[in-house]
Amino acid sequence: MSNPLLNLTNLPPFKEIQPSHMVEAVETIINNSRQAINSLTDNLTLETITWDNFVKPLEEINDQLDRAWSPISHLNSVANSDEIREAYNACLPILSEYGTEMGQHQGLFNAVKALNEKAESLSLDEVQRKILKDDLRDFKLSGVALSDDKKQRYGDIQKRLSELTSKFEQNLLDATMAWHRDFDDKASLDGLPDSAISAAKQTAELAGVEGYRITLDFPSYLPVMMHANDRELRKDVYTAFATRASDQGPNAGEFDNSQLMPEILSLRHELAQLLDFKHYGELSLATKMAQSTEQVIDFLNELAEKSKPQAKKDLEELTRYAKEQHGIDELQAWDLAYYSEKLKNDRYSISQEELRPWFPENQVIKGMFEITGTLFNISFQEREDVETWHKDVRFFDIYDRNSNYIASFYLDLYARRNKRGGAWMADCIGRRKTNQGIQRPVAFLTCNFNGPVGDTPALFTHDEVTTLFHEFGHGLHHMLTEINHASVAGISGVPWDAVELPSQFLENFCWEEEGLAKIAQHYETGEPLPTEKLERLLAAKNFQSAMQMVRQLEFSLFDFKIHSEFDPSNPDQIQQQLNQVRKQVAVIRPPEFNRFQHSFGHIFAGGYAAGYYSYKWAEVLSADAFSRFEEEGIFNPKTGHDFLTYILQKGGSAEPDELFKAFRGREPSPDALLRHSGIGQV
Repeated sequence: MSNPLLNLTNLPPFKEIQPSHMVEAVETIINNSRQAINSLTDNLTLETITWDNFVKPLEEINDQLDRAWSPISHLNSVANSDEIREAYNACLPILSEYGTEMGQHQGLFNAVKALNEKAESLSLDEVQRKILKDDLRDFKLSGVALSDDKKQRYGDIQKRLSELTSKFEQNLLDATMAWHRDFDDKASLDGLPDSAISAAKQTAELAGVEGYRITLDFPSYLPVMMHANDRELRKDVYTAFATRASDQGPNAGEFDNSQLMPEILSLRHELAQLLDFKHYGELSLATKMAQSTEQVIDFLNELAEKSKPQAKKDLEELTRYAKEQHGIDELQAWDLAYYSEKLKNDRYSISQEELRPWFPENQVIKGMFEITGTLFNISFQEREDVETWHKDVRFFDIYDRNSNYIASFYLDLYARRNKRGGAWMADCIGRRKTNQGIQRPVAFLTCNFNGPVGDTPALFTHDEVTTLFHEFGHGLHHMLTEINHASVAGISGVPWDAVELPSQFLENFCWEEEGLAKIAQHYETGEPLPTEKLERLLAAKNFQSAMQMVRQLEFSLFDFKIHSEFDPSNPDQIQQQLNQVRKQVAVIRPPEFNRFQHSFGHIFAGGYAAGYYSYKWAEVLSADAFSRFEEEGIFNPKTGHDFLTYILQKGGSAEPDELFKAFRGREPSPDALLRHSGIGQV
């Protein structure tokens, strides 16, 4: 039987892909790629090398591996099983070794260097020159200039880091799935909205048990924390969630990430020093917009200084409300979301649950398509003839204003067992120019919302709608690119602290009256969101925004400091550093058993190590970019066209500060972010 992952030219045939195909495909493609690259570099000289006889065939070689690995990695995230996990883990060291080998390949490095030196005589354009400049930088960061023994150590570190970060993520998934609470009747879930109770009943049915089941998946966890009247239930669920994959809580030590984190940090620190950086924070910034560690720390501290006074007032108000209105002398961590929701309801008479009927899945998607279609002159068409990994997954094509096909994406919206939590966009296929024409981009868009229950369609909270828009912004960045070189098309080659610009930008339309008019429509009556509800929703936009701001700054400072102030001799520094950061910027101190860091997958398993600050950095850019729409009209076609032209279509083909200034006409300013957050400058 042929391997469906080999020689992929179309969409992945998910129904045919088996775990047994995965390692074979990766090994086969890597072996073929290695031979092809060696042949390519052996037959080129300084005199004969050109863009067409070196870069184009290299892109073709690299694309084969990208096309096979993408569905393997994706299935590990959305349809995890013991067999898929085993195959995925077996692929990681193979990929790591190959990546290190290519990053230190002297023939490749010499060819790129030679082509860069000939850039002017070959009349290479600015995009091509940037690609070569980025490649030379990346060769340096891959250790091409290291001695042989240091090259070997570099490869060993990368291989081990690949294993550790994967294990961290798997522990987190296992810990999340390991805990649940079952209830015989819904009286035990007093206070939860009907949608959450129905979802709990459906979860129990799918597990083959009677009654209702609460899990640590976010669509199950959050309603308990916000609405459950049983304080002990909130405490139990909070404790299980806050201690996942740690040495504390109901599954203490079973899926423990405690030993993985210091080893990950230690190896990153060693890697940075191998490459002549002081620490991993400095290495991280080598590929980002921010110029120095001092600039990042100053940026975060400045936002904290401007936000913390208001955050303190927010917490004082909540504490006073809980005591005066509900007799709670001391707020605990499991009380915060509950009483915040009650205070918000009392003040604005609005709740996330109350709004669900106005955000049915199909209307939200239809409105999102209308908004982005108006902004960027595109249209969407659903297809039902595409193989997917689950029956709930949908597939769409995108067309330009002349009905020319541009791109496609998979949409996987619902939470389910064996699916990684959170929301993300990943590339399935990247755009590039081939001998057959333009290879069109395809994206994976993944969320974890509650699905339909019975005859009721999936109904989203406004927060979930905002999350969907965020990921769709990433998707548009990937799909609307007009760059034909794979390494800088879409989100490829975009610095990590700029990559959140389109995603956070698109969130703004969920808070605009004109945008909400397209998104919100009652699933039974078809009526728009009533004016009084709209006014209350918008009025509540910045409720506790300063508390939310300092919370994100806590995450950002913790991440950056543990990577830039790492001390190999101090095994307890992770918790110590987190405590120190909380003392500096936080207004809420969690209980001693809280082990947030053990589930901080963004930095220990994802791509945000020494880069979590990127969310706030890019939020400054996105808020300032949107302020132009506020000035010129949020659906102004010229403004939308400019954002498409300077941001979405350009991908990583130019420096992000140049692209931002081309769109905005000036340097970015944090004023719009503070204004959008309702935070006064102190």
